[in-house]
Amino acid sequence: MATRRSGRGGGDDGIETGKLRNGEKELSIEEIFELKEVPAWTDQLTVRSMVVSLALGFLFCFIVMKLNLTTGIIPSLNVAAGLLGFFFIKVWTTVLGKFGIQSKPFTRQENTVIQTCVVASSGIAFSSGYASYILGMTEKVAKQAEEGNTENNVKELSLGWMIGFVLLVSFLGLFSIVPLRKIMILDYKLTYPSGTATAYLINSFHTPKGALIAKEQIKCLFKWFSASFLWGFFQWFYTASDDCGFTSFPTFGLEAYARKFYFDFSATYVGVGMICPYIINLSMLSGAVISWGIMWPIIETKKGLWYGADLKSSSLRGEQGYKVFVAIALILGDGLYHFIVVLSKTFYFMAKTLLKKDSVQVTEGTSSDDDIVSFDDKRRTEFFLKDQISMKFAMGGYIVLAIISIIAVPFIFTQLEWYHILCIYIFAPILAFCNSYGCGLSDWSLASTYGKLAIFAIGAWVGMDHGGVVAGLAACGIMMSIVSTASDLMQDFKTGYLTLSSPRSMFISQVFGTFMGCILSPLVFYLFFYKAFPTLGEEGSSYPAPYGLIYRGIALIGTEGTSALPENCLLISAVFFAVAIALDALKEVLVQTNSKWHKFIPSPMAMAIPFFLGGYFVIDMCVGSLIRFVYELKNKAEADLFVPAVASGMICGDSLWGLPAAVLSLLNVKPPLCMKFLSRGVNDKVDTFLSG
Repeated sequence: MATRRSGRGGGDDGIETGKLRNGEKELSIEEIFELKEVPAWTDQLTVRSMVVSLALGFLFCFIVMKLNLTTGIIPSLNVAAGLLGFFFIKVWTTVLGKFGIQSKPFTRQENTVIQTCVVASSGIAFSSGYASYILGMTEKVAKQAEEGNTENNVKELSLGWMIGFVLLVSFLGLFSIVPLRKIMILDYKLTYPSGTATAYLINSFHTPKGALIAKEQIKCLFKWFSASFLWGFFQWFYTASDDCGFTSFPTFGLEAYARKFYFDFSATYVGVGMICPYIINLSMLSGAVISWGIMWPIIETKKGLWYGADLKSSSLRGEQGYKVFVAIALILGDGLYHFIVVLSKTFYFMAKTLLKKDSVQVTEGTSSDDDIVSFDDKRRTEFFLKDQISMKFAMGGYIVLAIISIIAVPFIFTQLEWYHILCIYIFAPILAFCNSYGCGLSDWSLASTYGKLAIFAIGAWVGMDHGGVVAGLAACGIMMSIVSTASDLMQDFKTGYLTLSSPRSMFISQVFGTFMGCILSPLVFYLFFYKAFPTLGEEGSSYPAPYGLIYRGIALIGTEGTSALPENCLLISAVFFAVAIALDALKEVLVQTNSKWHKFIPSPMAMAIPFFLGGYFVIDMCVGSLIRFVYELKNKAEADLFVPAVASGMICGDSLWGLPAAVLSLLNVKPPLCMKFLSRGVNDKVDTFLSG
C-alpha cells in the first residue's frame, strides 16, 4: 500500500520573515531559535532518546502490524510519535530533577531524532511485508489460492529466517540515497510535505506557546488512550468463540451483517477514520456498496454457471477469485497511473530545474523576490552542509551490503539465484531516486508499485515450476525495502533540515530505527499474532490479512497468467482496471483546472480494500470522519490541534490491548462469555431446544 505516508499534511517550505502582526514584524522560526545553541551532532544522539525510541518503536510496530493484518490502511502516526517523544523526555527530566539530578535540555533536534527512530522502526513493520508478500508465501494462504500450492512455491515462516532476511535487505535503501541529499533538499528544493509538516510540529513544541499546547494534546492523547484500552479489555470478556462480542453486533440487521455491513465498535478504526482524509473513507464506503451491496450478490447467482458449485468459498477459481482479482485490478490500475504520472513529473521538474540553472547567467545583474534568501534558509543551509556524509562511505556501504545480500539471500530463498538479486540491486538505486524525488513532489510513495513490478519480472523469469511464486514475492520484499527506506530517509532529511538537525544524526537515528524495526517487527508479528491467533490470514478471522492473498494472487498472475481465473473474471477485472485509471485521470484534470470537484473523486486504491474485506471497518472509519466533521463545525482551530491527539490515543490504546490479549491467547486463557445475536426464529428454536 502507498497509504502509509499520505495524510500527514502539507506545509509551505518556510515561514516567511518580515510578516507584520499588529504593526510589528513577526519573528520567523529560526529567528525565534536564534539565541539557542544548536547542539553538535553527537549531542543530538542521546542515551535517553534511544531508550524512548525503543519503547515507542515497540508500541508503534504493534500498531502498524495490527492495522496491516486487518485493513492495510496505515494512517500518519508522526503526530503521536512527536507528542509521545516530547512527553516521555519531559517526564524523564522531571523525575531526575526530583532526585536532584540535572539533565541536558531537551532540544528540537533530539525530538527529531526520536521521531525519526520511531517512524523508521514502524516503517519496517510496513515494508517488511509480514501482512502481505511474506504471509503470501505460507501454506495457509496458498491453500486459499489453490493454484501454485506446490512445495517449491510455499515457504513456512520461522523467526530465524524472517529476522535474517529483513536485516539483509533493509539497510541498502539508506546508503543508496544518502549521496543525493544535497541535490534533493537544497538544489531541487523538493517540498516533502510530510517531512515539512513534521518539522513544523516539532519546532512548535519547543516554543513556549507550543509547549503549552503540546501539554494539552498529551493530556488528551492519554485520556483517550486509557478509554480505548479499557474498552478493548471490556469487549474481550464477550468473545469466547467465533462471531461473538461487540465486533459481531448486527447494527443494521442480520442481512446487512451477512453482507459485511455493521459497526465494528473498534476504537482503532474510528481513530483511523478521524485521521484519514474524508475522501479516503468515502471511497472505501463506495467500494463496499459497489462490491458487497451489488456485485457479489449478482455473482452469487452465477454459481454453477461461471464457476463450479462444489468449489470452496475460499477458492480463487470461485467467488473468492472475483473478490481478489477485481481488488488487484483496482490496485494495479491506480498504481500504474501514479507510477507514470509521478515518473513523468519527476523527469519534467528535473529538466525544468536544470534549464533554470542554465538560464541564471542570462538574468545575472537583475533581482527579484525569488533571489532573496531568507534568514531561515541561510541558517538551515549552513547547518545542513556542516556535517557531511562522504560519497565513498555511502557507495562502499551499498556495495558491501549488496554483496552480503547476494550471497546470503539465496540460502533463505532457494528459488532465487544470485544473478536475480544482482539485477535488482543494479536497478534499485535508480528506482529509489525516482521514488524519493516523486515523494518530494507529491508526498506519494510508490514503494508497493515497484515491489509489484519485481513480482512480475522475477516471477516470470523463474517460472512456476521452479518456485516463481515465492521468488517473485521475495523479490518484491527486496525491492520494496530499498525504495521505501530511501524515500523515508529523504523525508527525514527534510525534517532535519527544517529543525537544524545534523544529517549525520538523522542518518544514524534512521539506521538505529531500522535495526530496531528489523528485530521488533518479526518478533511482534510471529509471537503476538502468527502464533497467538491460529486463524490469522483466513477470511472471517479477526486478522484476515487481506494483502497476503492479494500479493500471492499477483504472483500467480506473473508466473502462470490468467488461465486459472473463473469465467468473466478477467473481463470484469479489466473493466475495473480501466475505471481506476479513468478516475485518477479525471481527478488530475480537475486538479489542473482548479476545479473544486476533484475533492469528490474517489480513490481507486481505497475502493479496492473493501472489495475483499467487506464494509464493517469502513462504517467505523466513517463514524470517525463524522466525529471530526462535527468537531470542525464547532471549532476548526481546536479540531486541527486535538483531533490527531484523540485519534492517536484511540489507536494506541486499542492496539496496545492486543498485547495482553495475545498473551492470554498463548496461555490458552479463554474469555468467560459469548455474546451472539440471533434472528427471532432461530432464537425461538434455541429456546425450545433448551426448555425441552
